Amino acid sequence: MNSIIHLYAGLTGLLNQAGSYLGLLGLRLLLAWEFWESGVEKFNGDNWFADIYSAFPFPFNLVPVDISWFMSTWFELIGAIALVIGLGTRFFSLSLIILTIVAWASVHAGNGYNVCDNGFKLPLMYLVMFMPLLLSGPGKLSLDHWLARRFMAH
Repeated sequence: MNSIIHLYAGLTGLLNQAGSYLGLLGLRLLLAWEFWESGVEKFNGDNWFADIYSAFPFPFNLVPVDISWFMSTWFELIGAIALVIGLGTRFFSLSLIILTIVAWASVHAGNGYNVCDNGFKLPLMYLVMFMPLLLSGPGKLSLDHWLARRFMAH
């Protein structure tokens, strides 16, 4: 019995060590892909924010449509790159959380939960996935971690 406990403790230690490097990387990469695709679609497409502008929550409804479109596009593109490399992870997580909440309120609200009905399932999933990145950071396999060790360890 003691050897089983020792084996379990050893495996748990290895998984914890691997998780500190790889655990949050998967979330970062998945979210980066989703927001990159959305940003590229906006970059190559027409500004459709004017069609939903009246549904933007305060204070976002005070920002001109063209500026909102520009900011959304570039936060999605730059934020996706930042998530991949783990740079400014908390800042971009918070920025993309805000963007997701605005999208939920203006596009997905009132459509129910189902993705097929353009419901709020995906925005909810994105928000839940962003929470560990916002609260815990990007993990050890990131530029944020390297920079913190390099410049804040003194």
